[in-house]
Amino acid sequence: MTRVGFVGLAGRPNVGKSTLVNAIVGTKVAIVSDRPQTTRRAIRGIATDGAGAWQIVLVDLPGVQRPRDALTQRMQRRVEQELAEADAVLFVVDGQQGTGPGDRFIARALLGARGQTPVACAVNKCDRLRKPETAAVLAAAAELEVVDEVFPVSAKTGGGLDPLLTRLVALMPEGPLLYPPEERSDLPSDVHLAELIREQVLRRTREELPHAVEVVVEEVERGEGAEGDRSSSEAGRGLIAIRAQIWAETQSQKGILVGKGGRMVREIGTAARKELERQIGSRVFLDLRVRVREHWRRDDALLDRIGIE
Repeated sequence: MTRVGFVGLAGRPNVGKSTLVNAIVGTKVAIVSDRPQTTRRAIRGIATDGAGAWQIVLVDLPGVQRPRDALTQRMQRRVEQELAEADAVLFVVDGQQGTGPGDRFIARALLGARGQTPVACAVNKCDRLRKPETAAVLAAAAELEVVDEVFPVSAKTGGGLDPLLTRLVALMPEGPLLYPPEERSDLPSDVHLAELIREQVLRRTREELPHAVEVVVEEVERGEGAEGDRSSSEAGRGLIAIRAQIWAETQSQKGILVGKGGRMVREIGTAARKELERQIGSRVFLDLRVRVREHWRRDDALLDRIGIE
């Protein structure tokens, strides 16, 4: 008997959903930062049992929020659609912050939309809490009417993940594997590369800028076709050349991203290249440019083109 199904992750922005998905899948499929709106697409992380007894597709969703523009409207619609189609919902709560109005808002939304879909709650970041604090936040999470079961976990350390995973597997219906056992995500490779670059932008910017930035990979050249500041002999040994654009909405934002004498974009590029090399397993030449795309978050046609459904 093989159990296979989809688990939609719900929760406020920045509660650790992406870190939790990466921990369960066992590799980095979703970028992580402490900025709201880090996750803009429904990113599917695929966890498969080594013996092929089960496969869980974890759908890392944008944080539930009230839409403000075409981008956040699409993000919220995606959240609602994925949760409605899931076999189970994993409601993630920040243990350090405890349950608050945002969690209760999500619980009410799930209560009206889930139908018979079971909801498990993962209280994350419990490694940072003392036992009395953990007990209190678990009790508060259990009082959320939509929640069936509560699990204390730490996505960062892996603590508590085994009982949670066992329960999620038990909630999955029987069926054949949906993806090859070795596959870890269905995200297109160019989007995954762009997300890894955007992660480095998020780590270095503040205020509104992280929300106004998007990264688009224009071209990926492998092997001898790679050009740049590497020799052709180096390219033939597996160098990958990636050409990408960082979009900002205004000239002032572009100026911040470029930095004095190009310092900021070089810093972003260096950090992004190292992360790309870690994830790809090959040497990377990264050609990174900053350009202004005014009001891109409001442009439905452009959002279609870059794959934000």
